[in-house]
Formats: sequence, structure tokens, C-alpha cells
Amino acid sequence: MPGFELFDHIERKHLQDVTDTGVLMRYGFAGARNGHWKAKEMEAAICQKTGAQHALLLSSGTAALTTALAALGVGAGDEVILPPFTFVASFESIMTTGAIPVMVDIDDTLCLDPQAVRKAVTPRTKVVMPVHMCGAMAQIDELREICRTHNLFLLEDACQAFGASFKGRMLGSIGDVGCYSFDFNKIVTCGEGGAVVTNSKDLYERADQYHDHGHDHTNDDRGAEGHLSPGYNFRISELHAAVGCGQIVKLDRFVDIHRQHKKVLKDALSTVSQVTFRRLPDPEGDSATFLTFFMPSEESARNAIKALKAASIDGAFHWYDNNWHYIRKWDQLKTRNFMHPLYKAMLDLLPDYSKADFSASDAHISRAISIAIKMGWSDDEVRRRAGKITEAVKSSL
Repeated sequence: MPGFELFDHIERKHLQDVTDTGVLMRYGFAGARNGHWKAKEMEAAICQKTGAQHALLLSSGTAALTTALAALGVGAGDEVILPPFTFVASFESIMTTGAIPVMVDIDDTLCLDPQAVRKAVTPRTKVVMPVHMCGAMAQIDELREICRTHNLFLLEDACQAFGASFKGRMLGSIGDVGCYSFDFNKIVTCGEGGAVVTNSKDLYERADQYHDHGHDHTNDDRGAEGHLSPGYNFRISELHAAVGCGQIVKLDRFVDIHRQHKKVLKDALSTVSQVTFRRLPDPEGDSATFLTFFMPSEESARNAIKALKAASIDGAFHWYDNNWHYIRKWDQLKTRNFMHPLYKAMLDLLPDYSKADFSASDAHISRAISIAIKMGWSDDEVRRRAGKITEAVKSSL
């Protein structure tokens, strides 16, 4: 899956451009740059790839989510609906703005269940935030219609789904705003990085200001720029952007390789009658970074994970026991173990997740196993791996 698997001279050339100038910051120092503006270059490439009118590079996907929420005006007491199967950064970014994360169940897409979203909307709801987990899409049409009906913002957390699409449109570019991650384990990596994309000039300008201490970036003299609002330092460096410039031109190739490898694995595993696969609302748009399938029961899933590990299959995940991606083990949220105290009003509004019922989600996640797809596998290795995975799964039933 990670783009670092196929680093080559292209990334090295972009990095050399930056180190030759010595300008590591994305803003200013025009005279010393020798014409190199790597962050701007990657932002233009993101717009070209996604079809979004505006793109803003940031220091991480978490920074992108926080900045997007701030640009939408999300703050004290607002509710943001999201799934319990995501990365912890999703709820962390919401709480950073003072808003309330309202988690609702997923369905067999492993993304937000639209029916659960409808039931969760209240007068405090401001944003619906689907998370396109493991490189594939939520039911974005249904979620978009819910947002239209209730006058809500649609924020796509596409941090794990750069390169995936829905009905020909890149995930992240469909809602009011979308976010990507380019960390070290993503299909396109900057080492560390993220991006916000939107078709709204106003939202872009607000995000741009927020991510850099409120600077309006209207001229080349940072000391003379306006500051309409406080912000944070979520800037990306030119070094990280340079890596991304080398990676993003390979995106189509990366997706093609993933799809080829995933097909071999899925075809082999399809011979096991008790196994079913994650539902994809648009199979043609899958970035194919993971193959996700369901075992008949939680017990058989646990047996399968043990068998896969015994067969030396790396990159196999049983999300039910994962402490990064599923609420079951988010004790830090359930016990409200916050490093800095929260306002009482916020604590009063925050759901008690130690008592929340996610049995509908458990029914899917407890049986789900994902296999990370790697680009560096040879054709022979993919076939061998497909056989080992299939035999390991069979042995667990």
C-alpha cells in the first residue's frame, strides 16, 4: 500500500531542488528559491487529480481535518456525526474545535450507515463526516441527500482513500470539503502531510488563514499580511511537499498495481464459500489498498487471524481488537482521560461512550479482516500469498 515502496529518482530530484536552495519553508524567500515552490506545485497536482478547484497542503491529515472543521465554522457545542470505525484523529480533530463527536453505526460498507445518521441528526448537528475507510467509499449519495435535507455540511474524511472515486468523482471532492492524509503509510506519501480540498473559495481562504496563524497570504511580506482570525501552525514544509510532488505523479500507476494485486487475492479467496466481502457502493472506484472480507463469526475471524499470522502473512488486521481504529478499545475516550481539562459544558454534551451501544457495528467489525495490498510484490509473490491466505482462512473454519 504505501507509496514509499516505489521511491526512485523522481522523489530524489524534487528533494534535491529544495536542499540546493536551502529554503525549507513554503512561504517567502522568493529570491533564494530558484523558482521552486513545492507545496504550490503539489497543490496544483492535487487539484488536477481530484477535480477540486482549491487544495491546501498541511502538516498531517489530522491538521487537515481540524482546519476543515474550523473553516466550516464548527465550534463550541456543535455536533459532528461520524462512524466508530475510523482513526482516532477523526474524533480528536472534532474535539479540538470544541465540537462534539457523535458516533453512529456503520453497515456492511464499513462506513456510515445512512439510516443511523438520519436518526442522529439534532438541532445541534452541523456536519456529517463520513470516513472512507481502507481505500473505499461510504454511501456518499445518501449522505449528501441527508445533508441537503437538514442543511448540514458534508465533510469527507478521505484520509485513507486518496485515489479512490465514486461514480467518476474522486473521494474527498464530492462534499463541501474533503481531507486527505499523506503520512508514511498512505498510497501517496509526503512522509508526513495532509490536504484540504474544496470548490468554495471562501472555505479555502478560511482554511488557508487558519492553518498559518491567521495570515491572509496576500503579499510576499509575512510581517505585513493581515490577520483576520487567530489560527495554528499546521504548515507543511517544502521537504515534505517535495516528496509528495514525486509521489503524486505516480498515483494512477499505484492504483492500477493495487487493483491487479487485489484481484488475484480476491479471486482466490472467493473459492471459500463461507467468506463474504465488504460491500462497495462503486466497485470501479476502489483504490484497492485493502482486501476486506467477513468471516461467518467473531470466533472464526479470530481463528483466521491466528492462522494468517502462523502462515507469515503480514498486514492482516482484525479491526475489532485494534486500538487505533475501532471504538471498542478507545479507553481514552470512554474514560474521558483528557490531558487538559475540558469545559464542563462540553463534558456535559459529550456522549458517554463507556455505555454506548454499537452492537450493529460490532456485528460487522467483529467478523471483518483486512489484508493490506502492497505494490512491491512480484506476480509470483502475489499468487503465492493468495494461496497461503486462502488455505489459512479455510483452516480456520
